[in-house]
Amino acid sequence: MSNSPQASGSPGPRQRSVEIGVALVVLALGAITMIGSLQVGIGWADDGPKSGFFPFWVGLLVVMASIVNVVRALAIPPRKLFAEWGQLAEVRKVVIPMAIYVLAVPWLGIYLSSALLIAGFMRWLGRYGWALTLCISVALPVLTYVTFERWFLVPLPKGPIEDWLGL
Repeated sequence: MSNSPQASGSPGPRQRSVEIGVALVVLALGAITMIGSLQVGIGWADDGPKSGFFPFWVGLLVVMASIVNVVRALAIPPRKLFAEWGQLAEVRKVVIPMAIYVLAVPWLGIYLSSALLIAGFMRWLGRYGWALTLCISVALPVLTYVTFERWFLVPLPKGPIEDWLGL
């Protein structure tokens, strides 16, 4: 037998637990938004609403919606399966590289990080050949650079390669 979660008898996490967990995380984010808004002020000034006014009310709506989601999740049958472990492993194949990408952008810049992400996905998940992978993983960041930096004049995060190229 293997040491996989399936071997232990559990086919995967239960929907009720996942829904409650997500609702509580979102509730916490809404509460943090409300607390931050209170610190900067949610009242009305001479020139209009203070900077925390709208975020506070959005945070309050998020908290209320999360409470509704927790109550609704409690009505879900406790044995209902959210996903099997194998299905979650497939999701992990996308989530982990994306998290690495987000962490790499401040150090490598968005263009090199994007090229590496595209190449990785094309070779690993898509199983494309090297020629097509290299063409697309270089062409898309170049197209992004031209579109945002040259046409729209919107600077995106750059890394050492862009500095070296003088971009």
